[in-house]
Amino acid sequence: MSSTGFPLAVRDLGAGYRNRKVIENLSLETIAPGSFTALVGPNAAGKSTLLRALAGLVPATGSVRLGDTELMDLKLAERASHVAFMPQTLPQGAELTVLEGVIGALKASPLAEFDGGLAAARRRAVDVLDRLGIVDLALEGIGRLSGGQRQMASLAQAMVRAPKLLLLDEPTSALDLRHQLDVMTIIRELAAEGRIVVAVLHDLTLAAAHADHVVVLDHGRCAAQGTPDAAITPALLGQVYGVAARVERCSRGRLHIAVDGPAATAA
Repeated sequence: MSSTGFPLAVRDLGAGYRNRKVIENLSLETIAPGSFTALVGPNAAGKSTLLRALAGLVPATGSVRLGDTELMDLKLAERASHVAFMPQTLPQGAELTVLEGVIGALKASPLAEFDGGLAAARRRAVDVLDRLGIVDLALEGIGRLSGGQRQMASLAQAMVRAPKLLLLDEPTSALDLRHQLDVMTIIRELAAEGRIVVAVLHDLTLAAAHADHVVVLDHGRCAAQGTPDAAITPALLGQVYGVAARVERCSRGRLHIAVDGPAATAA
């Protein structure tokens, strides 16, 4: 695990929409640079709201510090120089090509260490598309892509600025098994380069297999956090998800979650 980046500290965070508070007084263990944190929890637990609050995309209170920088004090454009956010999907009606979308993401919030012109931006965008294995989609219109292809294009837009904090909202939800593995491998590589990656995941086994740290949310509060084997337990799954489940290690030592049924009917 690399330590060349900056730690993320979230303290007393509150966030929501208009008159509806989704998250209140949420504090997390400090997240180390060079690590991958998975946000998990049932539907409406506040996972996407938390991610959007870290990105500065919803009204929020409290403290979000990246190293010595208080992100809550920054304007959105300033925060974007430190943070990149990948939404669940790109708009279907977008008329840009995949390459234009990635170049646009790079130019929308210029980085101090990147002062090249259009040719340099194009090379950097192509490199990211190639890393994701979708360079063949470079000239395709975003609006004509499949759901999985749009997710990959969205990930490319988030990656191109090489942010210190990379926030991914369900990056594998529309992908088949092979592409899920590819994306999780890339996420691990991005973390190893020294940045912090925080991703919303619905697949607990996927989170347990790849994340360094897991945060389990339930109704806007932190129900558990820690290493996968510490945070994901049968008791936690019964309490938060309402299921009777086993948390076991496979022959390769990886955690596997097997759901046996509703918690109320467990023997």
